[in-house]
Amino acid sequence: MYLTQSLHRALQCHPDRVAVRFGDRRQTFRELGDRVARLAGALRELGMQPGDRVAMLSMNSDRYLEYQMAVPWGGGVINPCNVRWSAAEITYALNDSGSTILLVDDVLCAIAEQVRPQVRSLQAVVHCGDGPTPAGMSGYEALVTSARPAADVVRRDDDLAALMYTGGTTGFPKGVMLSHRNLCSSALALGADGLAPPGSTYLHVAPMFHAADMGLAAPHWIAGNCHSILAAFHPESLLDTIERDRVTHVVLVPTMIQMLLDHPTLARPRDLQSLQVIVHGASPISEALLERATAAFPGVAMVHVYGMTELAPLATVNPTHTGHGRRLAKGTSAGRAGACVELCIVDADGTEVPRGTVGEIVVRGPNVMQGYWGKPAETAAALRGGWMHTGDGACMDDDGYIRIVDRLKDMIISGGENVYSVEVENALARHPGVAACAVIGIPSETWGEAVHAVVVRKPGHDVSAAALIDHCRAHIAGYKCPRSIEFTDALPLSGPGKVLKARLRERYWRDQARQVA
Repeated sequence: MYLTQSLHRALQCHPDRVAVRFGDRRQTFRELGDRVARLAGALRELGMQPGDRVAMLSMNSDRYLEYQMAVPWGGGVINPCNVRWSAAEITYALNDSGSTILLVDDVLCAIAEQVRPQVRSLQAVVHCGDGPTPAGMSGYEALVTSARPAADVVRRDDDLAALMYTGGTTGFPKGVMLSHRNLCSSALALGADGLAPPGSTYLHVAPMFHAADMGLAAPHWIAGNCHSILAAFHPESLLDTIERDRVTHVVLVPTMIQMLLDHPTLARPRDLQSLQVIVHGASPISEALLERATAAFPGVAMVHVYGMTELAPLATVNPTHTGHGRRLAKGTSAGRAGACVELCIVDADGTEVPRGTVGEIVVRGPNVMQGYWGKPAETAAALRGGWMHTGDGACMDDDGYIRIVDRLKDMIISGGENVYSVEVENALARHPGVAACAVIGIPSETWGEAVHAVVVRKPGHDVSAAALIDHCRAHIAGYKCPRSIEFTDALPLSGPGKVLKARLRERYWRDQARQVA
């Protein structure tokens, strides 16, 4: 198994099919294949050797797609950088990975210039934007035009394909080592669940540096489908692109869905008949938001995919709603184990718990990462007993469907009772005045931890904390209800759109001897 295999197949079977759409630029598979081979040759001329890490700091673009194929084609390892990281975090990841080449676009050039002197391993910086090439950098198009096409070195199976940094919400991030086998088996599993039928057009609007976008795009490579690309998420641009490129499949995290549904552009007449599937994941989605999305897109199937970078990224798949708006029986579930995936719910000792009992999700299969780069202790802890320990709490029903209740570290223990923040967030999200919310545990002398909610009000709604607490009491047990609520204009988000709960907790726990009660 190797990542570039799908491009070779497309070049053989349908070279003149449109492969990529980005703004006004179009490429067939024949054109894409030539550019990938030339970029691989250019990177080799810049010094890339088999196994070398090549980083990219860029918004979404057609060149990002070329990078994802050209680096393994030339024998290297991709190292996508989170565009929302600070200069310190980017510097750490580049130094930790030992990246030798960095590709950077116009938007991130300034931060790349700031970081470059601090990264010992960097041999070259390539400017992949459309503006003038800054001094001291190589121009992307000039490299591609002048380079001789390189032959694919055919890295495969357990060769390292990607080093993807994750878990940067507390301290510095960890580099997840994903092999060609990891990524290809996950792609095949997603294809087996019908998420990339031939003839589809997949829209890259989620960040391309993230495993969610790369993983969900992978089966479309295998199917020889078209890739439409947006530089970044904006509701109006998203809908315009779906119309223009006849997009069929898109991945949206819940925060994107929320912003899309709240944006006035959705009220305008649109031709969205091409859209077949919205995949949602990366963080829990409230039932209220899911129902709103289903009503807004009645002809579109809502599919929940649960996973993580360490799983390349697939764990489970669940089509929560059909393309006709009909809710399925397991609509609140994260689904069942994907093909090639074995999943279990275990207690602290690693013993499987009875069905319906909350425990930790553990996974094993060919999609499970090789480990954390340069961190043997963290690798051993995560992969103990031959299973990847996800840190997510869930229960499984008799049909193998799982229901995720919380990150185990986000579980609140108040007065000796376990409170799962997702359950409280679901209750809050049902209130018409709540646009977004996050629930955390804060120190309490009486309860150990107290349930605290951070809420973003919808425009035009002046709902009070007392009203929201009363609303929660009508839906969940009293001990689960927030004891305090603060209002904010926006929740802090990571690059993939996850709420940074560690940042919300920080000021409450900063002076505490322990970070949990």
